Amino acid sequence: MSSEQIFAALALMLLIEGLLPLLNPTLWRQVFARMLAMTDGQIRFVGLASILSGTLLLLLVWN
Repeated sequence: MSSEQIFAALALMLLIEGLLPLLNPTLWRQVFARMLAMTDGQIRFVGLASILSGTLLLLLVWN
């Protein structure tokens, strides 16, 4: 993977992450309030699910 691809992936991630606070800041605050109420185990599960989803998407795109 080239450095250009890594920066493109980072740029896409930032673009997608910025959509919710731009389009619906109230919902964004509610999501973060719910995240603060989660236990460490629940947050770890969300992180694991995100990693697995991203890995599957990469495999689908590259194959």
